Amino acid sequence: MTQPLVELQAPDISRWREAGSGVDGVHVLESGRSGPTVLVQALTHGNEICGAIALDGLLSEGLSPLHGRLILVFANLEAYARFDPADPHSSRCVDEDLNRVWGDDRLFGAGDSVELRRARALQPFVDQADLVLDIHSMSEPCRPLMVCGTADKNAAYARELGVPGDLLLDTGHPAGLRMVERGGFSDPSSPKRALLIECGQHWERSAADVAVDTLVRFLRLTGMVEEAWAAPRLRLQPPAVQRTVRVTEPVVARSADFRFLVPVVSLGEGHAAGTPIAQDGDYVWRAPYDDCVLVMPGMNHLKPGNTMARLGRYDPL
Repeated sequence: MTQPLVELQAPDISRWREAGSGVDGVHVLESGRSGPTVLVQALTHGNEICGAIALDGLLSEGLSPLHGRLILVFANLEAYARFDPADPHSSRCVDEDLNRVWGDDRLFGAGDSVELRRARALQPFVDQADLVLDIHSMSEPCRPLMVCGTADKNAAYARELGVPGDLLLDTGHPAGLRMVERGGFSDPSSPKRALLIECGQHWERSAADVAVDTLVRFLRLTGMVEEAWAAPRLRLQPPAVQRTVRVTEPVVARSADFRFLVPVVSLGEGHAAGTPIAQDGDYVWRAPYDDCVLVMPGMNHLKPGNTMARLGRYDPL
């Protein structure tokens, strides 16, 4: 594993631990007016610090939502407390991935871990939310990407948001249910919407700009803030065009011998049908169609059962 350059400073969020909600790191801002319940989460993974920077800045402003309720969550506090710029990959989680435990079978099952206990504490807030933004970043360099779960309605909502340029419709995660796919968020008939923004490589300076810009746009879209508040806080120009890539299959490691056979370039496209993409023992993943897109490939979390990449293709413009 290569040692990455850490350009971002992890903020001290200890002052936000006591939140008055009954759960550490969960801030519930009430408007006193009717409206949606909006949830923004950072630090689903303890080393993805751009979201912590965005929420720390927002809470520092003392924002009051215009209507409804705004819930701001610092999720994996225990993993974040272990963040070390000299070894930044190791604090992704404590026991297991917090973003793979959101199915009822895990939340209400007999299992136990640091992340399961935290998810159980957060579950009531997640289930009452109408609109969700989950702020993440990626282990490999990549332009920003909006993960829209499995439902087209979420990609449509990302188009209302206007950012980023690349939207991802997935097939679900083989290792477990993600928060943005829980309950009504993945039900096409439900009015609930959930988005997961991948802001770029974990510790590059631009990831914080993407996190802040996306958060401001999301608060504006959900009606939590006025345009006059949002406009001066925007950091980036929206893309001229948004494109949707639809995943058709995950590439899941079978052993520690997994390796890529093409350059590890996220959103690298143009792989012709039949092109060998990756190999694990005698098994070879091949591009299932022309113009195959390699989505979020990486070797930093190689482990049997882990998703190493996804294969997909862009919808026609």
